[in-house]
Amino acid sequence: MRNDFRDISRLIERLHRRLLDVVRADLTRAGITDLNGVQALLLANIGTEDIAVRDLIERGYYLGSNVSYNLKKLTELGYLEQRQTPHDRRSVTVRATEKASSANAVLLEGEALHSELYAAALADLTDLATVRDALLRLDLLWTERLSNTAVVSN
Repeated sequence: MRNDFRDISRLIERLHRRLLDVVRADLTRAGITDLNGVQALLLANIGTEDIAVRDLIERGYYLGSNVSYNLKKLTELGYLEQRQTPHDRRSVTVRATEKASSANAVLLEGEALHSELYAAALADLTDLATVRDALLRLDLLWTERLSNTAVVSN
């Protein structure tokens, strides 16, 4: 089991990097060369909502300095608009621009294509739901472990 766990954890890391590469390639094919994979996924997670920066961090998608840097770059590039919230001027919300909507459309097209390729490549596997469930359980286990570690260290 120890070797399987090690293989799975390394595979997750490699797949994340590969996903960023695939996203970047999809963007490049569409002529969008000013975004990297992380920034494109950040735009996809923001979607069409006004979202507080702290909510992006609290959802666990991004590390603080990483999200701050990328939000600044996305704003400079015209993909996001930032506004201070009226009730707390220290809090900032972001909203995607029309330029971001175009990039998100490219991501959705790529996602549709990749889901078709994924279905064809894995057609003979009957336990994909088990794999998904196992990864979800691993996520919950790691989240719980982090919570317990934080409590123990205080």
